[in-house]
Amino acid sequence: MEEFLQYASKCYYEGAPIISDVEYDLLFAAYGDQSVGYRVTDGIPHYYRMYSLRKVFDLSVTPTKDFICTPKLDGAAVSLLYSGGLLAQALTRGDGSLGRDITDKMRHLVPEKISFKSTVQITGEVVCPSSVPNARNVAAGSLNLKDMAEFCSRPLTFVAYDMQESRFNFWTETMDMLHEEGFQVVTMFDASNYPTDGKVYRLNDNHEFYRLGFTDHHPRGAFAFKEQKDGVVTKLLDVTWQVGKSGVVSPVAILEPVVVGDATVSRATLHNIEYIRGLDLEIGCMVEVIRSGEIIPRILRRVDLEKNSS
Repeated sequence: MEEFLQYASKCYYEGAPIISDVEYDLLFAAYGDQSVGYRVTDGIPHYYRMYSLRKVFDLSVTPTKDFICTPKLDGAAVSLLYSGGLLAQALTRGDGSLGRDITDKMRHLVPEKISFKSTVQITGEVVCPSSVPNARNVAAGSLNLKDMAEFCSRPLTFVAYDMQESRFNFWTETMDMLHEEGFQVVTMFDASNYPTDGKVYRLNDNHEFYRLGFTDHHPRGAFAFKEQKDGVVTKLLDVTWQVGKSGVVSPVAILEPVVVGDATVSRATLHNIEYIRGLDLEIGCMVEVIRSGEIIPRILRRVDLEKNSS
């Protein structure tokens, strides 16, 4: 499963996901993989590491006092390095430590000069309007384009959400400063026409935020809240193979019919053989089924193994 999750992560961050966002979040949570992005071997180091956010599905057990809530924009995370007031480097998230150089593209989306003369790293999200089909994938995929004219033709926006090691006492002051420097910032950005993926809660007190520090994967002073819908359990009766429009052969689960949401489901996508092996599926086992985006039925996990191990 680790290899499949790494491959799924790579595809996700490059804007060509092989599974839905719902599955991506739930599979990573279910199998304990808390890695950031995907492994990069030919990248450039971020000046400061880019961490992921801890995912929370129940706010009742999580303190929200003194936290500022903002939309969790669903695009492509980017770091910007300014030195002497000039944009020196822009990188994709990559694996959080190493990213790929996209400076030539980001010059078209962010200020080339700021008043800060010290070296600072600004992090944020490149997003595309929801009116564009597959907006999140378009935003991420655009960063891989070689044709600059094509890149500039796309309706992309960079929204800043932090500046590492800010000299301001409060995070909202940091956001206000970046806005004055010409950036779109998440505290003021109207996200109603852009894809979002939950909400972000971050401590406003920067001193407290950095005092709490970081785990190997995420800051302790911020988290992402996501609503998680439960799947429905049914039996895997068989697996058949079908040829898609592109000619790719993929497995399909034949299920004991079950109602998921407002539809009866009897078939579900299985992606490929590694997906089947990773979930340890076999004919006759019980599985949890969800409808990704309330449309496409997919198997999330095998559930009888969990019962036997408890």
